[in-house]
Amino acid sequence: MTRLFIPAPGLRLVLASASPRRRRFLEDWGLPFTLFWPEGVVEPSPVSGEPPEQYACRAAEAKTLAAAERMEVTGALVLGADTVVALDGDILGKPRDANDALNMLVRLSGRGHEVISAVSLLLPEGGRKNFSDTSRVFFHPWPRAVLAAYARSGEPDDKAGAYAIQGKGAFLASRIEGAFSTVAGLPLTPLINLLLAENLILPVGGDSEFL
Repeated sequence: MTRLFIPAPGLRLVLASASPRRRRFLEDWGLPFTLFWPEGVVEPSPVSGEPPEQYACRAAEAKTLAAAERMEVTGALVLGADTVVALDGDILGKPRDANDALNMLVRLSGRGHEVISAVSLLLPEGGRKNFSDTSRVFFHPWPRAVLAAYARSGEPDDKAGAYAIQGKGAFLASRIEGAFSTVAGLPLTPLINLLLAENLILPVGGDSEFL
């Protein structure tokens, strides 16, 4: 695999996430990382009236800090992330069961909603950087029977909003306004921009071969 980025010399990157899609993004870049998702971590619940962007950042930060505390590491870059789906300001979490998933999908069908992915970075020197990015997703008005078949597939079980745009649920969306990676769980453009600006990663080879 051709690497796109390398960490700064001596930097250790820790991914505090159980998400295979977030892991895949880092693997595709060729960035070495340690995967650490401590058992028993309870994600915070939204507070009444809390804006979705604020909640997503708070949840991402909770994951980052939990991983850093339990790993007892210093000098590492710890990355946590969280994704929420919001319809008319109402945060749709992970469904309790297939019936709950179907109810969410019916609410989303034929409508537009927001997907907010937030990232929390614990920097090697101890500072923190939090940010979020929002994309708008529009669902085709699918018949209830189609949505029920998807709900029974099992894929929605642990997904915010009860669907995975990068999986079987890709057919649900007729269009996306914003970044696909944000909908998939990790806003790549602002993340890479921040890591480069902080000199935490470097592009492999730069433009030396083109000079």
